[in-house]
Amino acid sequence: MHYHISYTNPLTHLVDIEISLPATNSISTILQLPAWRPGRYELQNYAANIKHFSASDQAGNSFSFSKITRNQWKIDHPANTLLKVRYQYYAYQMDAGGCWLDELQLYLNFICCLMYEPSRINEPCAVTLALPAEYQIACGLPKEEHQLKAENFYHLADSPMIASAGLTHFSFAVEDIPFHIWIQGTNFVKEEKLLEDFSKYTTEQIRTMGDFPEKEYHYLFQFLPYRHYHGVEHRNSTVITLGPSEAIPEKGYADLVGISSHELFHAWNILKIRPAEMFPYDFTKENYFTTGFVAEGFTTYYGDLFLARAGVFSTEEYFAELNTSFKRHFEHFGNENLSLAESSQDLWVDGYVAGIPDRKVSIYVKGCIAALILDLEIRSKTNSAQSLDDLMRLLWNNYGKTKTGYTMESIIRDTATIACSDMTDFFQECIFGHTDLKIRLETALASIGCKLVEKPAGSITEKEFGFRTQVRGNRTIVEAIAPGSPASHVLSKDDEILTMDEIPSSGNIDQLLLRLSINRWGRVLEVEMTGEKEKRYYPSYTIEKDPHASEQVQKAFEQWLQKAF
Repeated sequence: MHYHISYTNPLTHLVDIEISLPATNSISTILQLPAWRPGRYELQNYAANIKHFSASDQAGNSFSFSKITRNQWKIDHPANTLLKVRYQYYAYQMDAGGCWLDELQLYLNFICCLMYEPSRINEPCAVTLALPAEYQIACGLPKEEHQLKAENFYHLADSPMIASAGLTHFSFAVEDIPFHIWIQGTNFVKEEKLLEDFSKYTTEQIRTMGDFPEKEYHYLFQFLPYRHYHGVEHRNSTVITLGPSEAIPEKGYADLVGISSHELFHAWNILKIRPAEMFPYDFTKENYFTTGFVAEGFTTYYGDLFLARAGVFSTEEYFAELNTSFKRHFEHFGNENLSLAESSQDLWVDGYVAGIPDRKVSIYVKGCIAALILDLEIRSKTNSAQSLDDLMRLLWNNYGKTKTGYTMESIIRDTATIACSDMTDFFQECIFGHTDLKIRLETALASIGCKLVEKPAGSITEKEFGFRTQVRGNRTIVEAIAPGSPASHVLSKDDEILTMDEIPSSGNIDQLLLRLSINRWGRVLEVEMTGEKEKRYYPSYTIEKDPHASEQVQKAFEQWLQKAF
């Protein structure tokens, strides 16, 4: 399959795409637009961005076609016909998984906009780009001038590109492997610091895993003038969108190196070490899997851990990142409803939005905490002779290099092998269970001389009455309500609070009364609730080192954060 990509007016954001298909004996051809993209496990609707679809032969004779599903087109034509298919794609989604065209750049995730013939998915592909002469191309694909070549559609779909005259390019090498940093947008980060820190954590990752999956690697950054944070992993590259760009060197630097380390580790974990359900990718439908805690939870854990081991983060800075995960985890109540395994499966149901209140958990956040617990439990059971590092290397050698894919059963079995112990209890509680993991986390942290310290909730309404508000414009809106709290009996999500008064209790000094006037979809209501002073409906926990830990436990802490070399 050969693709020709051009555009006329970049301010319309319309990209012109032409596909040339070889002749076959068939009298019809099916073209498929992917229904999802790797790195985001939910169905997408890329077809909504398609305009002016047409099909013809080389001489321009048109053929009839029909759309047979929301992302499949059937073209009727004579046998042995060389097909030309043309359409426009609206490239106006600026994030790490979208496409964007304006007067400054052409940025494409090919999986969003390129159709393919399913019977030819394993055949070589080429993309010719009609671009201004001064444009450079940042992409993980081999290129000659303005042409890109891929081994097959899988390779093409996993190789995004940015074409622009304003690209900034840095590079460094680790273990003789070239790493390229491409920045579209204004860069305020010092080149020397960027290369030093990226080299540090890259070295740590490669030496931990033993080798690197690719011959080269490309970071494709979109530094934006507004607030943004998103990253997507690819075969030998990643796209990362961050902003505001002027804040990145200071306030945003932890985000920059954190997401970059996370996406690089995906080069092993999910790009190569992949669930069996995803070998090969089926772009036509959901690819359900229950092991999202490995794909995303382990990666989230390691992304920051590698930065601490490499010295990019101090211990205090690393703890700050862990505290962010703890805050996100313990301030939500989805643990009672869906386990990590169930939430992984259900990504395909409701995607990455919050969804209905307290329904699910995050495979990234709870998965990260489960990974931390597992790492520390393996270390404790083996007297630090083994760790989660050893499990990752085993997965890399047994599944990543062989392209066979792991299963939940093999993960449980391999974990027991590394831990030299039956780990059924861990999986039952942390992966299949419906708990917040607090007790297990405290025990794991104690093994390295650390503890969880509870911090008071942000306000009395959170702490004792169990509801949170958000200011929208000049309105105070109920954003979240803790299940079983006093607020849950009288408030509804999206109630507008008009007035709120604390009322002294006439009988019980341990109780507080709260009287509110609320607007509930146009109805003004007066409500009261009683709170308990000792309640903590939105608990917040931080990790701290125990100054009284034994010498042996202190050594276990140092081994946990030590370098791989």
